Amino acid sequence: MPLTLLEIDSSPLGARSISRHLTHEFVDSWKAANPDGRILTRDLNATAIPPIDAAWVAAVYTPEANLTADQRDRLALSDSLIAELQAADHYVFGVPMHNFSIPSVLKLWIDQIVRANKTFSYATGTPVGLLTGKKATIFITSGGKYDAGTALASFNFVEPYLRTVLGFLGVTDVTFIAAGGAAALNTGKIDRAAFLEPHIASIRAQFQAA
Repeated sequence: MPLTLLEIDSSPLGARSISRHLTHEFVDSWKAANPDGRILTRDLNATAIPPIDAAWVAAVYTPEANLTADQRDRLALSDSLIAELQAADHYVFGVPMHNFSIPSVLKLWIDQIVRANKTFSYATGTPVGLLTGKKATIFITSGGKYDAGTALASFNFVEPYLRTVLGFLGVTDVTFIAAGGAAALNTGKIDRAAFLEPHIASIRAQFQAA
């Protein structure tokens, strides 16, 4: 059965985005390795995702058979986003670090897709993730360098948070790839092509090795 890849981008920078460049490169390499595969894309900056409110929460905890038309409308986006996760075998995320954490649009997306009996369950008394058998590759871009062992490593709240959220949903096969030091592009210390070159080479080598 053909595999499905879901690309999720969260940078607001459009074509100038480093994280989008890397996710697009990953998609191209994945498609070359899986010519029969299907690609789903979700641009979180092009998706109107409202913050959850009391009415949304009430709809989530209303039995599906009892949902009103208004409640179904409120959950329609969440249902659609969850369906993408369920349909995909592999997720690739582009995540620029914003103030040591994730972009606000990605947090809004997370609030929509973490739902009881949809992506996790308490049926056994303890939480069990329902998105099992999935893989995720996450590109984290940042102005500084926050890799393990660096002076700023403790400021990186992106990786532990996303690892926890995805693990809670059953996605435990997660690869994080850091592309730090992008601030050097703004000062002219390195040009874009030179900055991207090792990361692109790493992506291509990953698929060549497979």
